[in-house]
Amino acid sequence: MRFFRRLLRRIDPLLAKAAARSAMGSGFYYGFVRSDFGREQRSFAAGRQAYEDSLRRPGGSMAILRRNVHRLEKGLLMRPQRLPFALDYIGETVAAFVTASTAGIDATELAWARDVLTEYFRRHAGQSVVDPHAISFDAAAGHDPAEPSRIPYRRDLGPLPLDLAGLQALAKRRRSVRWFLPKPVPREAIDQAIEVGTQAPSACNRQPFEFRIFDDPELVQKVIGIPFGLAGYGHNVPVVIVVLGQQRHFFSERDRHLIYIDSSLAVMGLLFGLEVQGLSSCCVNWPDIEANETQMAKLLNLAPDERPVMLVALGYPDPEGMVAHSTKKSLPLIRRYNFE
Repeated sequence: MRFFRRLLRRIDPLLAKAAARSAMGSGFYYGFVRSDFGREQRSFAAGRQAYEDSLRRPGGSMAILRRNVHRLEKGLLMRPQRLPFALDYIGETVAAFVTASTAGIDATELAWARDVLTEYFRRHAGQSVVDPHAISFDAAAGHDPAEPSRIPYRRDLGPLPLDLAGLQALAKRRRSVRWFLPKPVPREAIDQAIEVGTQAPSACNRQPFEFRIFDDPELVQKVIGIPFGLAGYGHNVPVVIVVLGQQRHFFSERDRHLIYIDSSLAVMGLLFGLEVQGLSSCCVNWPDIEANETQMAKLLNLAPDERPVMLVALGYPDPEGMVAHSTKKSLPLIRRYNFE
């Protein structure tokens, strides 16, 4: 067996080169020679099953309702307005709303769905093709005398309290800090920073992620002992966040990468939200290594569809601690207009 492993390591570059020539070859390579994507495949399969289960038994949030309500929002703001629209999924959306209205999902999410659906049916008054769905919706929504408030609107385009120079200063001031003061971090400050992060764009507004926060010193050390990248400074980290992606929000493999994209967009807002409150942070890379994944899943009691995306160490910065200069790529290296 040892001889076979050594032989496989020696010929692996040749096998990888052959695999790169076709989809069939790469499928064989990663299906029989290497198993690096096995956990990702199982994670998404578990996520699809959880998605199917959520259609009947949603938890605090309902992925299909969030996705379809956002699709309705885009139809409501379309110019010119096209009526009727969403005929291929309005029935599915109303059915999800009926389920959600008796399942105890988040009240804010349910109110958003109710407002958007109310506006949808208001604009479709006289469109007999949607009448059966309107009747089902009215029976579930009940009577709400208030005007819908969570519907598409015109933004306030007046001056912001932050100009470009201020934003650039914030971006340049925020650096990866590895030295923190032994000072407790108020949970309210973390929550406010997370609320900044939640305003980030997310595909169909599903927000397929969760922030798991640890501020108990013993738990912090257990968590930061799992990934690489904290050698030499992990002992002085007051708070750590494990950013988790959840595949349960998706019905198709086409969306399997959104847990990484959407959560990373949210993290940037979180980092800025911390910085303006005097807190500093350091993103910790999470390499896809089986042993580490297993250890983190066991410690956090993760569901099969949950994957760590990254960790964020945070706290009040030690004024004597230094940060890396980390010269960024110059503009010509990272942007091209058209086919320049």
